[in-house]
Amino acid sequence: MNDATLDFIRLHADDDVRQLALRAPRDGSVDVPFALNQIAGRQTARKKLPSWAAVEGILFPPHLNMEQCSSEQTARYKAKVVGSGGKMADLTGGFGVDCSFISRGFNECFYVEQSPSLCELARHNLPLLGLAQATVVNTTAEGFLHTCPQLDFVFIDPARRDAHGARTYSLADCTPDVLRLMPLLVLKARRIMMKLSPMLDWRKAVADVERAAQGQAFVCGVHIVSVANECKELLLDVRCNSNDGEKHPLRVVCANLVSADETVVFETFDSPSPITHHPSSITHHLSPLYLYEPNASIMKAGCFGALVAVYDVQAIAPNSHLFVSAHFIGNFPGRKFRVNHLATMNKRDLRETLAGITHANISVRNFPLTADQLRKRLRLKDGGTDYIFATTDAERRHILLICSGC
Repeated sequence: MNDATLDFIRLHADDDVRQLALRAPRDGSVDVPFALNQIAGRQTARKKLPSWAAVEGILFPPHLNMEQCSSEQTARYKAKVVGSGGKMADLTGGFGVDCSFISRGFNECFYVEQSPSLCELARHNLPLLGLAQATVVNTTAEGFLHTCPQLDFVFIDPARRDAHGARTYSLADCTPDVLRLMPLLVLKARRIMMKLSPMLDWRKAVADVERAAQGQAFVCGVHIVSVANECKELLLDVRCNSNDGEKHPLRVVCANLVSADETVVFETFDSPSPITHHPSSITHHLSPLYLYEPNASIMKAGCFGALVAVYDVQAIAPNSHLFVSAHFIGNFPGRKFRVNHLATMNKRDLRETLAGITHANISVRNFPLTADQLRKRLRLKDGGTDYIFATTDAERRHILLICSGC
């Protein structure tokens, strides 16, 4: 990397990369592909990895690696969950984001990655980030485990794409295959954190991991992590070599990272706690009535019985995943609304209830129409300040709740 290339990167740090590619010098003085990749990477990092973007000299990988790496928000969350210790290893180092934040709590860290180019980036970047305790190891996860010392903690984020780039969701189809590695993992580590696709059935993932561990490890925690109410990560917290013979309750943590400074957490212990109480008919509701939609992490966890037990709310119906109360609950972990009107799908009822409404934000839960189909039937445009929730109540009637935000 010559001085002309570095000057070009600094000069055009804020430029549109596509436009810049058309007018970049072609005389060989500037390594144009490298420069464009660095400019695009730093622009992405300003939002995704702000503390990295602020460090002079950090080098960025190709776009796909930037797209797949953790955000700073989720990496900081994982570091907080993991805490501190002696020796750790990140067996799927990638761009090194998770490794860089988690390793700050450890005395010694092994960054393990089978891609030579990503290892080169890590050797360059980790010292700039003040991580002198990190050792870069260019090998496979399995190869490292066969020769590594005993570890206090291991982090693993298996790739969820096959050789053709198609997404995979089964644990056994990921690379590396964590189920096949479990006997070796539990032999070398006291604790493991697995970062998995949020598309997975987390209960099945827990069962698969514990089965593969053959009684030598158990999952003590499941963290379902969302950013701005979009589910991003499923984390399994695994404890190894537990011989106390006790049945350990499974801790389920639903974390919604609202901003860099705000995290909304709902925590429970997994148990088959179905929703047993719901209004027989909310058409005879008290006034006022408030509606609650749980955040994405809670929706994924499916712990609705625990939600009813913790908050003074009732489910509209067992499968609606919408909740109501006669008084406002400001700390409910999700979106909150005041119900202004309630309508059935009767044409006259709809005409009277929707009079004067031209725009609405429509959501459907346990309802026979999609949001787009319902919008067309109601002849409403998208947007505005009104919110319509279409669902099926406990008496199996299709109803609309017309709400305003709280």
